[in-house]
This record gives sequence, structure tokens and C-alpha cells, in this order.
Amino acid sequence: MRSLFHSRGPDSVPIVEPVPTAFSTIEGADIAAVFAGKRVAGDFYDSVRVSPERVLFGLLDVAGRRENNRGILTAAQDIFRNVGAELFSRPDMNESNAMTELSLRINRALIEASSGVRSCPAFIACYHEVFGTLCYTNAGHTPGLLRDTRGIAELSSGGLPLGLFSHATSDAPTVGLEKGAALLLVSRGVVECEGRVDHSTTEFGLERVKNLLQLAPASGAQVLCTSILSALSDFGGGSPLCDDRTALALVRTA
Repeated sequence: MRSLFHSRGPDSVPIVEPVPTAFSTIEGADIAAVFAGKRVAGDFYDSVRVSPERVLFGLLDVAGRRENNRGILTAAQDIFRNVGAELFSRPDMNESNAMTELSLRINRALIEASSGVRSCPAFIACYHEVFGTLCYTNAGHTPGLLRDTRGIAELSSGGLPLGLFSHATSDAPTVGLEKGAALLLVSRGVVECEGRVDHSTTEFGLERVKNLLQLAPASGAQVLCTSILSALSDFGGGSPLCDDRTALALVRTA
């Protein structure tokens, strides 16, 4: 599943781009992603319905510039969508085993497409509409933040980034989302964005993201993502983007 955009010239080589993401409608939940500015680095998010009651989504951050990563991102998306649908649609499947296998397959696809090592922190999750559960794996990615009535929990990394070692695996635990709970994922470009605080340069950091999430009113996923990146823009003082900044959120509404 690929889209082709051709550059000008008689000897032009087709440029392979990942298929644009169209989020599925999820019963009892809302999902959205927002990115700031032009895509200059390796941030990539995607989502696909893999069964009547399951939706797969993920946020990846491939090292390097986007012009050098298109083929790698497309290879990862092919596995994410096609193998993900195969693994999670089996009637006798175990979600944790399926998630571990999917991350392993994406890992190997990244290594093959890059012809070597290419670090790719990744957060991949499968949401079950009926049970309101989330099976996820965090491979060296910024922690996912889960807000509910108990506060904010960090869904931390359980392994190395993808794209480094062909047999590396990550844990794939499952968490429940109560009504009104919100999962927020942000890329490294968000937490590492620099701004001026008390006359010194400092990073935005994960704690600021957590504070914003904790204080954010109950809202849809799109509004939540936009509010995070808006606060980030204010913090950075409108400085030019040197890295991708992406936020992805899933909010359980019923």
C-alpha cells in the first residue's frame, strides 16, 4: 500500500511516500494526531482497524532526515498495516503475543530497509473497543501518559528502540481505560524543544507535558493534541523547527 509522487525531469525516480493516515471511527473513543510545521525528520504515526473490535495505532521516530527515511517509513507502514491486520484478526490470538510479534517484524523490516542500523523509538498499541483495554509496547520511546481519576501513569519503555538488533523484543502489557481516560503520546521533538526560562535555555521536558495533561479539561483527542503543541510553540518563542513535533491522543468517551 504505497503512494507515488514523481519529481520533474525525464529521468526522475519515483519517490515512495507512506500512505496518509485516516483514523478509524472508534466506538466509545476518540483518536487524533497533530504535528507542528513541515515534516523534516522521522516522526511517523499511523492507525488501522485490524478487526471488528480492535484498532491498531502507533507513533514512530526514525533517526535521520525525512528525505532519507521515506523508504524505511514505507516499509514499516507496510508491516504495521498488513502484518498487524493478520496477527490481530486471528480468532485464537493473544494480544500480547501478537504485539510482540508485530514489533519484531517491524524491527526487522527497518533493519532490512536501511541496510543496517537505524534507531527507531516506537510506541505501538491496540485498543479494544468492547473492553476498553489497551495492549501496547514501548520500544525506547518517550513514555506514553495515561490520565484517569487516579492521576497520570507513565507507560514507560520496556525495551530498546526498534531498528538496532534483529532479535530484540519489548514487553507488551495491557492496561484498562476508564471512561474519560486519555492516553497522550508525544515525540522526542516535543520533550527536547528548547526555550528560555529565567534567562537560561532549558528543554520543555516530560514534566511540562504531564502538567499540561493533568490540567487539561475533558475534551476530544484533537483539542488535547492541539493544546500541547500550542503550549510548546509559546515555550519555544516561535523559533524555527529543527525536529518534528508530534502529539497523538486517544480519549475514551464511553
